[in-house]
Amino acid sequence: MKEIFAALNINANYKTSKTDKLSSRYSVSELASASLGAVGVSISILIEKLGLLNHRPMVQVDNRLASLWFGQSIKPINWNMPPLWDSIAGDYKCSDGWIKLHTNSPHHRQAALQVLSCKDDRENVALAVRKWKSENLEAAIVEAGGVAAKMRACNDWNAHPQGKAIAAEPLIIKKQTRKSTINDWPAILEQPLAGLRVLDLTRVLAGPVATRTLAGFGANVLRIDPPNWCEANIVPDITLGKKCCRLNLRNKNHRTIFEKLLQEADVLVHGYRPKALDLLGYSEKNRTAIAPQLLEVSLNAYGWSGPWAERRGFDSLVQMSCGIADAGMRWAKQNKPTPLPVQALDHATGYLMAAAVIRAITAAIEGNGLTNTQLSLARTATLLMEHPQSEPGNLNLQPRASDFCSEIEQTPWGQALRLRAPIKIKDTHMNWLRPSCELGSSKAEF
Repeated sequence: MKEIFAALNINANYKTSKTDKLSSRYSVSELASASLGAVGVSISILIEKLGLLNHRPMVQVDNRLASLWFGQSIKPINWNMPPLWDSIAGDYKCSDGWIKLHTNSPHHRQAALQVLSCKDDRENVALAVRKWKSENLEAAIVEAGGVAAKMRACNDWNAHPQGKAIAAEPLIIKKQTRKSTINDWPAILEQPLAGLRVLDLTRVLAGPVATRTLAGFGANVLRIDPPNWCEANIVPDITLGKKCCRLNLRNKNHRTIFEKLLQEADVLVHGYRPKALDLLGYSEKNRTAIAPQLLEVSLNAYGWSGPWAERRGFDSLVQMSCGIADAGMRWAKQNKPTPLPVQALDHATGYLMAAAVIRAITAAIEGNGLTNTQLSLARTATLLMEHPQSEPGNLNLQPRASDFCSEIEQTPWGQALRLRAPIKIKDTHMNWLRPSCELGSSKAEF
């Protein structure tokens, strides 16, 4: 997928191993290899720019592992991960089509049930949904503060105002170049990002994938969550290599701590919708005033322009909205929405965010100032949909024993195995020095 490398202004200079492909209407395995390849090539270029080597080392991406990392990277030993989905989350038949309800967060569940005015079990939800037209129910749940997505066909999305807005956006939006440079950090060849301080304000799932990737090359990642926030179903997978703390940004003392962390950080990664941080008093202008040295990469679900720019969203909802689930249904000859075999929009966008951070760091080292970048799940979806898959694919998502590291990871929930790193660069190690951890388990300090 040359578009990825063009967006990052780099050459696709990496080797891949041959492997089977995930079964999908679209080239998900190719997207996995390309997005991880972009991370590896960006690290290779950075190694040369830092003077750690006098050449760019070759990058290798294991295609099989790349596809597996688009799923779950952790294998518990004698314990189980919580269910991925809430009991009423899923696809439902409306009077005129399909809709997906995303109810993993308690307030999103409450919003859906409030609109449907029914008991909180699947049978009653299904009966209530059938009384609605899909677009009307989608709008009502969004208006109530929830999240849902009508299944649209590709042509319907392309004609939709938001679909048109997304089509006009770059894959990676670059903005606000400042005539400054990034602070030095104690980089080493083994882990070029060692000592780089990354402040992580992201939730499910692309942002945490991005910061986990940066931690894999040595970055000092501190994740901040609000009090009582929980992501039990993915935390063991995506907190690898990080420290996690809690701050209430409406608390005066906590705001002081947060602003000190902004001043200490080199990179800020966040997934707040447009204007959300502004409402907390941390507009882009204010953040720059507090921390002029800070590079930022940010994520949005439905893009940065158009009528849905401020709409909440997740990978599974974007797949419904933009036509992926409908195209998958027709391709697989099913009678229900058929999404991608993995949450590929989240994972690919996460790796592209990590690559964008590394490229922005390199540009700053070259004297080109500090540039913030923005990405979205919907724009990544547009890229993927431009690459249909000609062959069905037969890669089994169940990892083999040889796909895992030999070392046992000691997590707060019990012992676990972790997939081997999908990126190889000679003398540089994609390796995580911290096991996964619980949210709020560390102090609010680097």
